Amino acid sequence: MDPSARATFNRHFTTEKYEGFLTRLNDGLRNPVLFRVAETPVFLTDDFRDKLMAAGEGIMDTILQAGFKELTERSIPDKWRLPNENAHPHFIALDFGVCKDADGRIVPKLIELQGFPSLYGFQVHLGNTYREVFNIDTNKTIYFNGLNDQSYFDLLKKTILGPYQPDEVVLMDVNAPEQKTSVDFYITQRYLGIPVISLSDLQQQGDQLFYEANGQKKRIRRMYNRLIFDEIDGDENIFDKVVDIRQPLDVEWITHPNWFYRISKFTMPYLHGDYIPKTRFLHQVTPIPTDLENYVLKPLFSFAGQGVIIDVTADDINNITDPENWILQQKVNYEPVVQAPDGGVKAEIRLLYLWPDGDAKPTLAINLARLSRGKMIGVRYNQNFDWVGGTIAFMQR
Repeated sequence: MDPSARATFNRHFTTEKYEGFLTRLNDGLRNPVLFRVAETPVFLTDDFRDKLMAAGEGIMDTILQAGFKELTERSIPDKWRLPNENAHPHFIALDFGVCKDADGRIVPKLIELQGFPSLYGFQVHLGNTYREVFNIDTNKTIYFNGLNDQSYFDLLKKTILGPYQPDEVVLMDVNAPEQKTSVDFYITQRYLGIPVISLSDLQQQGDQLFYEANGQKKRIRRMYNRLIFDEIDGDENIFDKVVDIRQPLDVEWITHPNWFYRISKFTMPYLHGDYIPKTRFLHQVTPIPTDLENYVLKPLFSFAGQGVIIDVTADDINNITDPENWILQQKVNYEPVVQAPDGGVKAEIRLLYLWPDGDAKPTLAINLARLSRGKMIGVRYNQNFDWVGGTIAFMQR
């Protein structure tokens, strides 16, 4: 982390300024931000930024290799497999913990990855608000590859809208206005002009989908999908009440739901490199390691940290009846590198890629960061702490 930028930020930080920052962040939004936003951004050194980019490039090489789809066929649950899958994902997110290697160097270590959109709209608003309120140096940027606000939104528009008009593209989630990430939905709507709808708003005629706006029925050509099937998995009768989106429908998915599974924890055993923790499918682990304290056990088909076993025992492994649906992953120990007024805080950096149709490969565009003092990154592990929560990383232009 950049010690000079950190020292400058902390020297001028006050609780009153942070409260003003939150007020400014929520100003003009449809609803206030529903998740905790940290007191500070993260400041990356050039060296750490370059390590992140190199790690990301190595992972992209695996995703771009011939046969990746065949490699990941088993990742898609039959119940949630959709037809008309396209050639590549439009969004890729890579989560890296900030760690210390055996030689004492600060390095990124991959935690998880997903072929699914993240807060592509909100992060711009967040970064600009940090910059305005805390007077972040104009030589620092939240973007990669020379992007700025204008070129970033041009790329986002190319990815989501493609050749269509904004009213032909919808952002859809199960109950969109009630999602904790709905702030991102409406910021995206502001920038791109696309409607935000819920699953229950979809109307079907033949194989076509429609939504209603101002009393008129409008055809949906593209669906910017924010729905994770895990959210509706508990309702066995969900598609008796809403359109069954698993049908062969005449609509383009941005991105197709199958990619949520293909690029996920399932991909981890196929990745290798200095920044990738050793990961294997549990049914391929023989013998069981004697140093299980250095591993975590993760179910493939559970999300948001649910079901993860951190303190693994041999009994935990022996009690699993479907080991092909679990991974054993080398434990990643976060280093508390972000200096808060009362000590170190752990950090995770998410690299966010955009891959519009027609481009040969994805573009690393922007980032998201999270700060934690708990055992794991995430809201449930960081209750009643300060200097934790969602944030963004700045780096030298």
